[in-house]
Amino acid sequence: MVFSMNADLRACLQDIPEFQAWPEMATLFERSGSRPRPDWELPLVAGEAVGGDPACLVYGAAALACLQISIILVDDILDSDPRGEHLKIGAGRAANLALGLQGAAAEVLARAPVAPDVQAAAQRCLAHAALKTALGQDLDALGLTDEAGYWRIVEHKSTPFYAAGLELGALLGGAAANTCAGLYTVGKLLGEIIQLNDDVVDAFQTPANPDWGQGRPNLLILYARTAPHAERDRFLTVWRQAAQDPTALAEAQQLLIRSGAVSYGVYHLVQRSQRAHAQLVELRLPKPDSLARRVGSLSPALVKLLQEHGVPIGDLLVQS
Repeated sequence: MVFSMNADLRACLQDIPEFQAWPEMATLFERSGSRPRPDWELPLVAGEAVGGDPACLVYGAAALACLQISIILVDDILDSDPRGEHLKIGAGRAANLALGLQGAAAEVLARAPVAPDVQAAAQRCLAHAALKTALGQDLDALGLTDEAGYWRIVEHKSTPFYAAGLELGALLGGAAANTCAGLYTVGKLLGEIIQLNDDVVDAFQTPANPDWGQGRPNLLILYARTAPHAERDRFLTVWRQAAQDPTALAEAQQLLIRSGAVSYGVYHLVQRSQRAHAQLVELRLPKPDSLARRVGSLSPALVKLLQEHGVPIGDLLVQS
């Protein structure tokens, strides 16, 4: 399902006075060009799967877009991202803009032409996602260093947005309560799939991704640091140098493969993809195809990256 950023989505926002009076808010949307971010389409994809009306679903997409941009603004401040908006307008104004966007998300969602009980459920869904993500960002800032901490951060930071995106689409699409709950679960799994995909891609980036130098939670690096494998001591040595030394980075990346860290990450990724597809089958949605494609386990870019590094990939993974 395709929609124009400058038409459908912006039409949902343009009547909000604060959106018109706050140039930086409009600019953040305009940077995406004529196409929305793929994540913003989640309510449309979920709504299509349950047979919803696109004219209603676009309000969910607009609300989700506001929420995601607000999350990115705060995340960039916490991570000291050199590309962050806070470097252009200041951390205080960027934080205030993030708050404004969360308010705009609720405001635009309130304009969706749905029954009051559906409206209330949609607003709760949006608020729950914002609250859980904020907790996840705080947990991430605390620098949890073990695997239990990693999964706790993923649960709160990586999954609420995607769970909310699918649940919003189901709610606005008029789905039954059990279907909305089922798609919330699929969204949580989708968030984990995306996080695990990112972990593998980030670990093999050159020059070194910030995951190597800033202690960000990355399952592959965490596994190689903590699991009892034969080359753990050597990995700990090169891991400390990988952020600055390309030679150490290349060796560390090969150790990720030999230690089983890559296989461990891909195992978790495929497990979640299989669970998500099983949930979709159980829900018996009217039009599930587009949504099913979203929860494929390995992205084409990830398959290519693993093949380039000589990581063996079974036929099931290539097809997933």
